[in-house]
Amino acid sequence: MSASLDTVDVLVWGGGTGGAAAAIQSARGGASTLLLTPGSWLGGMVSAAGVCCPDGNELTPWQTGLWGAFLRELERREPEGLDHNWVSCFGYRPTTAEQILQDWVAAESKLLWWPRCRLLEVQRQHSLITAVRVDVDGEQRRVGCQVVIDGSDRGDLLPLAEAPFRFGWEAQEQWGEPSAPGRQRLATEPFFQEHPVQSPTWVVMGQLQSAHLQADPGRGIDPAACPQLPAPFESACEAFGLERTLTYGRLPGGLVMLNWPLHGNDWHGGLDRAFGGDPLQEEELYAEMQAHSLRFAEALKEASGGWLQLGHAFPANSGSPTPWLAAMPYWREGRRMVGRVTVIEQDLLPLDEGPSCAPLPRDAVGALQSIAVGNYANDHHYPGPDWPLAPKSCRWGGRWTGTPFCIPYGALVSAEIDNLLAADKAISTSHMANGATRLQPLVLNVGQAAGAAAALSVASLLPPVELSVRQLQTVLIDDPVAPSAVVPLWTTPWHHPHWRERQEQALAEDCDWSRGGQDHLDALPLSLPPSSPQECVWAGLFSRDGRGCMTLTTDDGQIWPLITLEPGMHHWLASLQTPMALKLIGRPNPWGPWLCISRRVN
Repeated sequence: MSASLDTVDVLVWGGGTGGAAAAIQSARGGASTLLLTPGSWLGGMVSAAGVCCPDGNELTPWQTGLWGAFLRELERREPEGLDHNWVSCFGYRPTTAEQILQDWVAAESKLLWWPRCRLLEVQRQHSLITAVRVDVDGEQRRVGCQVVIDGSDRGDLLPLAEAPFRFGWEAQEQWGEPSAPGRQRLATEPFFQEHPVQSPTWVVMGQLQSAHLQADPGRGIDPAACPQLPAPFESACEAFGLERTLTYGRLPGGLVMLNWPLHGNDWHGGLDRAFGGDPLQEEELYAEMQAHSLRFAEALKEASGGWLQLGHAFPANSGSPTPWLAAMPYWREGRRMVGRVTVIEQDLLPLDEGPSCAPLPRDAVGALQSIAVGNYANDHHYPGPDWPLAPKSCRWGGRWTGTPFCIPYGALVSAEIDNLLAADKAISTSHMANGATRLQPLVLNVGQAAGAAAALSVASLLPPVELSVRQLQTVLIDDPVAPSAVVPLWTTPWHHPHWRERQEQALAEDCDWSRGGQDHLDALPLSLPPSSPQECVWAGLFSRDGRGCMTLTTDDGQIWPLITLEPGMHHWLASLQTPMALKLIGRPNPWGPWLCISRRVN
């Protein structure tokens, strides 16, 4: 069959969260853009894979860009709010997330989306990709393009483009990463060949029964209950008990995201079948993953006495095999492009103790190269005990959070193909660093940066490799819809009137920003966040211990842990003498449990 010819400015091979973000931002930047996805949904891990409790970028200084816009639209569309679980400050239904992204795609006149595609061929001339050939619902199409973006979870386009990529572990001797294994271990221990990438999960959705939706000890299960589940899940509840295991990923309406790493439904076996190019082997792997997750859900259903049932979360148009199984697996890692710059573990670690920042990425003349900010703590999934990682967490706002770090533009640009960008987990990182760069919020903003770069490339008639990073940073900061931070500033929330000014100031100043501008806090007027329908006034006795934990004891004797995501509230609470009577405004999460405080009552 001959392939018909189409031509666009920017072509995005998607299926991942970053691919959707890149396509939306490219079209908003004025480039004709085609988004190709293998499935019927386009959101990747934020929707189709069902990972609906995002990790990282939870503090308001990091709630910028498409991640911030996405978060605020979720808050508008979920009447119950987003604070329902204890692994994240945000939980939502996959259908809500997917509808937001599809609405954003539909709103862009320069963006065309082809679902249910199969990538057949990538055509190159020297250091440029000129076209791709795809199968779209049985019809072959050839699409010419100026810029190509791999926005997939697994880096699917890279081998077809013959773009250099990494897969699996790197030895400590390569970059001196503190948590990487040595070369001798890699060569002699079978573990590293059997588990070349982090273990994925096929998310299955549960539903807490209506009689137990509220956090009432008299209506749920014994919080201390720790039943032994059948093999291979015997120890799944040991660390936290059954109730906490179930409510880890609680969502609006009592849906429960089952994405449990502790002897739960992570999948560890035969992952090479997903990267060998054999569709039958991939189908076999997927069937095993799905069956494993369903067995886990059934074990929890039995142990909870029916409190947990299977939940209806994925409609037929998602491509899911059942209403409770995600439409695709949650891939934590795949092929990683060799870029102009590679993010390694040391690029994520704090420069100082306490709330500081990781080293800012600079070029040879000292110019800042950052195009996105992340802060996840770093986390790797394999069978057996946790892999020991260099610590990068700190106490802030009454909770643990991660050190903020930056992604340099060079990590998005192929080392050999001048018009190829990466926008999801295939950006240029080490295996160790991937544990912190793979999360939904950062991937949304990395995708936004890739899309902005692609549109800028088309407009300036320059390949992405030749773009001015400073110009790209200005485009991201000044974006009229979703302004995105490129410098991590602990003291400046997204809603602050001086946010843009502070970002520009940090780019212009030749100074040490390792502490994220915390010394400038007193010079900034206080900025209050938008109010939330879930908030109310809480009065009680405030206290704080020596470990950074804060509580509010209300008049009825209930003790609530306090957290805040707001810099102004964090510094005010830290300055108080304790104990003392306070009136605070915040939203309760009995499953955390915590009160998330946004402001005080004067």
